[in-house]
Amino acid sequence: MEHDQEGALSFQAYATVAIDQRATRPLDYGIPQDLLSNIEQGTRVLVPLRSQLLKATVLHVRKRTAIKGKVQPIKEVLESLPKELMELARWMARYYATPERKILQSIMPASVRKNTKPKEQLFIKRAKSLTELTELCKELREKKPQQALVLDEVLVNPKGMFLSQLLEKVSRSPIDSLIKSGALTCQKVHVDRSELLDEEFFQTRPKTLNDEQAAALKGITENSGTHLIYGVTGSGKTEIYLQAIQHYLDKGMGTILLVPEIALTAQTIERLKSRLQCRIAILHHRLSDGERYDAWHRIRSGEIPVVVGARSAIFSPVKNLGLIIVDEEQESSYKQSDEMPCYHARDIAILRGKLTGATVALGSATPAFETYTNALSGKYQLHKLTRRATKSSLPKMTIVDMKIERERLKNYSPFSELLLSKINDRCAKGEQTILFLNRRGTYSTQLCGSCGENVSCKHCDVTMTFHRKENLLCCHLCGANMRPPTACPSCKSHDTLKFRGPGTQQIEQNLLAVYPEIRTLRMDADTTRHKGAHDKLFKQFRSGKADVLIGTQMIAKGLHFPSVTLVGILSVDGTLNIPDFRSHEYAYQLLTQVAGRSGRADLPGEVVIQTNVPDNLAITATDFDAFYKEEIASRQFFDYPPHSHMARFILSGPEEEPLRTYSTKLQTALANQLPSTYTIFPPQPCGYARIKDTFRYHILVKGPSPFPISDFAARLSAPRPMKLLYDINPTSTYF
Repeated sequence: MEHDQEGALSFQAYATVAIDQRATRPLDYGIPQDLLSNIEQGTRVLVPLRSQLLKATVLHVRKRTAIKGKVQPIKEVLESLPKELMELARWMARYYATPERKILQSIMPASVRKNTKPKEQLFIKRAKSLTELTELCKELREKKPQQALVLDEVLVNPKGMFLSQLLEKVSRSPIDSLIKSGALTCQKVHVDRSELLDEEFFQTRPKTLNDEQAAALKGITENSGTHLIYGVTGSGKTEIYLQAIQHYLDKGMGTILLVPEIALTAQTIERLKSRLQCRIAILHHRLSDGERYDAWHRIRSGEIPVVVGARSAIFSPVKNLGLIIVDEEQESSYKQSDEMPCYHARDIAILRGKLTGATVALGSATPAFETYTNALSGKYQLHKLTRRATKSSLPKMTIVDMKIERERLKNYSPFSELLLSKINDRCAKGEQTILFLNRRGTYSTQLCGSCGENVSCKHCDVTMTFHRKENLLCCHLCGANMRPPTACPSCKSHDTLKFRGPGTQQIEQNLLAVYPEIRTLRMDADTTRHKGAHDKLFKQFRSGKADVLIGTQMIAKGLHFPSVTLVGILSVDGTLNIPDFRSHEYAYQLLTQVAGRSGRADLPGEVVIQTNVPDNLAITATDFDAFYKEEIASRQFFDYPPHSHMARFILSGPEEEPLRTYSTKLQTALANQLPSTYTIFPPQPCGYARIKDTFRYHILVKGPSPFPISDFAARLSAPRPMKLLYDINPTSTYF
């Protein structure tokens, strides 16, 4: 570091950094001589900005800077991000048309970017031998009983204890006296807040694999690249995962296991910890900043070789990464759609595997069409599991036409006679039932019989759901609520409002009205708001404290209840009716996952599907291959994914007319700048046309490659106060 002729500092090298907070563009800083060897792309540093020291990430190191004036020096070097994460960030910046600074915010937890500090506590330890302390304790018993009481506690805990624990038993004064006399020591220690699985579990042994499972495991452990484990529900995919993780642990390599957020249950965690003899980090959205901070640093240091988590866990800085598993890879929860970058964790997993040489295993009973197409073409290695791992067979399926049922009964009931009789039969046998309805609340709407209008949210373009317990109509988008009106808000008619569309609460009440003696549990967003509520309900049902579990899609994934022999699917017609080219695919996936909860042990299982469209392919298809063959032909005819790439430009703002005008201009710009092989759909209001008083329009674009669309999006900025969200390969083209 030298001074130039004007007295300003000059440097041998300069770093372009992305500051975690406040700065909206990369800035250049000088690298002091003593830090030159420690700074490279991905290094985390402290830099001065407006009299503050802020954390930043080095994007580039250069010999020169374009800055003409005074250049500030980097003040301190922190840790470094793994090189493959920086390469991943660069790829994501282009593909998702998002600045690298914002990509890094997704890669690093907020607690790492903020000034979160390690937690420290005072720790009391003995300064003398156990024999010496025992003698001292005897001497003090009569003269200073409080000090003797302190020593009693320390002798019971020979490795030491936290001061806070000791203060629960005794006062501070005798502790200080013993420290002053040299009998005890007190020092600050770092406390691990990360949610690690250190509690004891009964250890289980690896299960014997059948020939299909063994072939899949061999493929994953002997061949790198991307693998698809396509297996029917209950085919033993989890056992393959566990044995594959152990294989890579034995080689000194780490694993990232991605699961849908709703599958992060005690049941999943117990299966992992009872098998794997290592530290495991569990990452989910309910962790505190401190827990995330500690977990991230222990993963980065290599203390934790196995990470289990939802979407964002794919960015965990696992050392010597050998295996990435994406369970239920078809799940839409792996896609971030509410803010940029709109990344898909499955796609990031595949790219990260390529960058690190790690093996990637995708698992599903109903793979995403994109994934299955890649597997059939040979891009991924395909492993099929065609039968259940145990002696149990796949459940028997029965379809009930609810139109015929209503005509026969001459009234409306959410239950067919067949389903009710089978529920009663299972209860009499001591077996359990799961009832699925992907609609929470008591009723989904309050409808006027005179004008036909629903009572809708004043702030959102959505009908309000009635919750009987609170006696409120609630908006599930913005949280607004109101008392049910007695007169129609639209036509002002009295006594014409009726509740329609039963939700899980009403299903529970209707069932109890028919069979009062049946014990029920309900699992939906209303009953699982508090931390640990999922696990509590699962444990209650698994231990036989209820005959029937009623729930939304959170009961559909990865749960194993040996006593469940009947699954009743009350309706999936709502999913089928969504105007989205993927709606049938999603409905089939949901049906298969829910049906797979039945008959997973020794008892035979059965599934009853109630529907108004009994001839729909998503309901009648006997297996995934048959469904895929029919559906993919339609996709190919209309050139929809996976035969093309699709992007979505979502514009939002406080006024509708400017949105409509600007979206028309955007459509014209897209048509002028993209090749003729791309299709630009006209601007339309989104399925949810207004959320929280914000109007929403979108434009869909379809074409052979995503990069021309993303390159166009990267140059785009909507006029204020509008906001633009760019979503490449969206999982929803409607809402």
